[in-house]
Amino acid sequence: MPNDDLMIGKKSPNFDFVFEDGKRISLKDFLGQKVLLYFYPRDNTPGCTIQACSLRDSQKDFQKLKIKVIGISKDSEKSHKNFSSKYSLNFTLIPDTEKKIISKYGVMNDKGSARRVSFLIDEKGKIINIWKKVNTKEHAKEVLDFINS
Repeated sequence: MPNDDLMIGKKSPNFDFVFEDGKRISLKDFLGQKVLLYFYPRDNTPGCTIQACSLRDSQKDFQKLKIKVIGISKDSEKSHKNFSSKYSLNFTLIPDTEKKIISKYGVMNDKGSARRVSFLIDEKGKIINIWKKVNTKEHAKEVLDFINS
């Protein structure tokens, strides 16, 4: 179900997630920097791999602009670790197996996983852009072009 409150200019919903090792991540942790929160259907599928590698390859550009990249899917933590290791991903992947964050952002697809949607969140936690149609190969460029325009 789409979340109609999630529009450009609106506050992005916070989330807290605790990894198996006890490490905690919260969107509030990143106030003061931009966040690219990208949702994707599944680890190790062609489109998701291309998108993740696009973001990986542009990580230095994101860091220069103080943009934290966070990927979210319903895959398990083990699946994320394998995916991240296999493709040398250099950003955080959150395993939203209970689909709490996916639901909060209204990006659930008909198959019960996340639709491919990205939110760019500013330093104060407001949504400054939403990509509902993502070009997997060019996603990093789409985001960087938006920031630099």
